Amino acid sequence: MKKEQHDGYSISVITVNFNGFADTCAMLDTIPQRDDVEVIVVDNASRTDEASLIAQRYPNVVIVRCSDNLGFAGGNNEGIKVAHGKYLYFVNNDTLLHKQEGTEAVGARGTFETVFQPLIDRLESDSRIAMVCPKIRFAWGNNPIQFAGYTPLTPVTMRNSGIGCGEDDHGQYEVAHTTPYAHGAAMMVRREAIDRVGMMPECYFLYYEELDWSLMMTRAGYEIWYEPRTTIYHKESQTTGQASPLRTYYITRNRLLFARRNIRFPQRWLTYAYLVCLVTPRDLIRCLFQRRTDLIGATLSGIRDFLRNKQSKRS
Repeated sequence: MKKEQHDGYSISVITVNFNGFADTCAMLDTIPQRDDVEVIVVDNASRTDEASLIAQRYPNVVIVRCSDNLGFAGGNNEGIKVAHGKYLYFVNNDTLLHKQEGTEAVGARGTFETVFQPLIDRLESDSRIAMVCPKIRFAWGNNPIQFAGYTPLTPVTMRNSGIGCGEDDHGQYEVAHTTPYAHGAAMMVRREAIDRVGMMPECYFLYYEELDWSLMMTRAGYEIWYEPRTTIYHKESQTTGQASPLRTYYITRNRLLFARRNIRFPQRWLTYAYLVCLVTPRDLIRCLFQRRTDLIGATLSGIRDFLRNKQSKRS
């Protein structure tokens, strides 16, 4: 898998597109244009040939067209395979890398110094740092904070918190610090760490893969940092929706899978018992009162497929 850096690229920006042409174009329009910045769009088998449309509009962007939807990790891994940068910056296609200060316009093109340099500086400050995430703010309203780091997952309940999530940004999270997990919407990763640890785990398809990848990095002795000197703006769940059968299925299945891969016995059995015997009945009762039989089916399918060690073909 190891690929030597060449062509003078310091950064490869990688994003995955799935039926998101407008969002992807809006994000691409905010990326600083420099000869040492490589931009890669992986099209995850969109229903129409959005890869060709993006290639026509952005001739300098590297386009990877997948014949099947490979999921979040699989799509990003295809980008890793063709990337040449020393640092790989994974960003969701429903993000904007810059907001022009002093205006209401979100989406103005940023500069290398404001968008990328603080993240590079953090990675280069210590060889033990493998991943760094910017401050993430929502791209709506007054742009409240989405991410200023994470708290650790509680092993039994599998719960944690995003630091600052939902708060107005008054400069209260301007100090860089370590974080147990990277945020999948925006994370810059040292290539040599990927060469050592491996690419994103593709068994999840959607959700939890960046958490698992983060633990792969920390188990190898690396650190993950939050760096607030640069900010990215996230539209959040434009693709899947917050209460969709797709999201419900993968959240149900993947939190059990995450426990299997990352929590040791006997504590793992406590996690299984909590999720299956307490969380799942609560969720099913809520869906029943809401008359969301589609979410009931998605929840039960998620548990069934985890027990069968399989994944339904969903998109």
